[in-house]
Amino acid sequence: MVWNEQWKTPSFVSGPLLKGEDAPEELVYRYLDQEKNTFQLGGQARERLSLIGKQTDELGHTVMRFEQRYHGIPVYGAVLVAHVNDGELSSLSGTLIPNLDKRTLKTEAAISVQQAEMIAKQDVADAVTKERPAAEEGKPTRLVIYPDGETPRLAYEVNVRFLTPVPGNWIYMIDAADGKVLNKWNQMDEAKPGGGQPVAGASTVGVGRGVLGDQKYINTTYSSYYGYYYLQDNTRGSGIFTYDGRNRTVLPGSLWADVDNQFFASYDAAAVDAHYYAGVVYDYYKNVHGRLSYDGRNAAIRSTVHYGRGYNNAFWNGSQMVYGDGDGQTFLPFSGGIDVVGHELTHAVTDYTAGLVYQNESGAINEAMSDIFGTLVEFYANRNPDWEIGEDIYTPGIAGDALRSMSDPAKYGDPDHYSKRYTGTQDNGGVHTNSGIINKAAYLLSQGGVHYGVSVTGIGRDKMGKIFYRALVYYLTPTSNFSQLRAACVQAAADLYGSTSQEVNSVKQAFNAVGVY
Repeated sequence: MVWNEQWKTPSFVSGPLLKGEDAPEELVYRYLDQEKNTFQLGGQARERLSLIGKQTDELGHTVMRFEQRYHGIPVYGAVLVAHVNDGELSSLSGTLIPNLDKRTLKTEAAISVQQAEMIAKQDVADAVTKERPAAEEGKPTRLVIYPDGETPRLAYEVNVRFLTPVPGNWIYMIDAADGKVLNKWNQMDEAKPGGGQPVAGASTVGVGRGVLGDQKYINTTYSSYYGYYYLQDNTRGSGIFTYDGRNRTVLPGSLWADVDNQFFASYDAAAVDAHYYAGVVYDYYKNVHGRLSYDGRNAAIRSTVHYGRGYNNAFWNGSQMVYGDGDGQTFLPFSGGIDVVGHELTHAVTDYTAGLVYQNESGAINEAMSDIFGTLVEFYANRNPDWEIGEDIYTPGIAGDALRSMSDPAKYGDPDHYSKRYTGTQDNGGVHTNSGIINKAAYLLSQGGVHYGVSVTGIGRDKMGKIFYRALVYYLTPTSNFSQLRAACVQAAADLYGSTSQEVNSVKQAFNAVGVY
């Protein structure tokens, strides 16, 4: 059992918890009521938890997600994942907020939705962009109970999404009583600190050259109506679409068109790679994990290249991929790195599964998952694979460097042990920095080695990927911390390979080696 230090309640419980003939969700409610002194929900579990998702995984487990509610209002980040297998409740993961009924919590807001949104937008203008940004459509504002330190409060969750003057996808927690900004963070999942409609036509295969000069064959669509070949791949899911941003900051831009199905111009290179590598990432998740696109339901994958001028970044904006061209010195066009493409699209997978909050330890896990699967995609494609992140597009004039290293995070100043973690507020609480701790654990689990005196028996990339994928999709919740990730990986390994397996022992060794317990 893993305990939440702040709330003094369980955050991960596993074992033969409760067996019965009831429906799976009824087993969960019964168990929580039975253990009411431990979970301290303050009432019947059925009244406190709302079932928001239910599926059967590849092992036959019924996996359910519940959201904690207080008088019908969702408690932010308080999601519980339950597994039932052969009529037995076998695990619960996620942190619930105890004893809400013992607090004097208001359920009526003193300010309006519009006022909360104006406060958030004004703060963006004052603190982030220095001007009123051109807002894009984001998630709708909602009332939540927000655990503000030790004091849960009624708050508005406001999403302010924009592209200019700089891209942002900010989440604000606005106190519903007085309009105070309780917390804010940029949920833009970055690689580092026009005519957008599909076309009707015949599927064809074009050829072109990527950012690094290599030739690739790419799936295109020929429209006899327009007389162009488009970067539209109809062979995967609901399609893969690649757009030309034309060095502007409007998304998605124009669906990429070409007259002869040959993409060898230097301006084509970023589009060739974005299109081709999106297909590789789709294939990896489908063929290795049985996942159909980032949402598991074959969502279309959209990418825009040539975003802005000399823009030194790439990001998933909540609905599509966006790639800058780089300035040619610090970065080449970002779509030229297959691990960068895999990294960003894994942020989308995370959005649709665990929903890890992009702040502090949950945000560092979010980043680490993207590094892990970006690297595994690179090995899957066998394109000069290594354990470095972004090496193909970073500082083209300097050999042998990268953005981050999974095998040796300290090489680029990132911590490789929990005792060395960053505890400040920069970078959303160190999401790119502290990811090094989890990256090192994943590397050790795969390759083995001795770290801080702890010997780890490697189990190989494939098994490591299976374990982290299962932990991400079926156990982690929005506010999971490093200890919960360890418990999730141990449980995932036990599910896949048996509780007494070498794989389980290796997971424990790998997390021991980086000081996560």
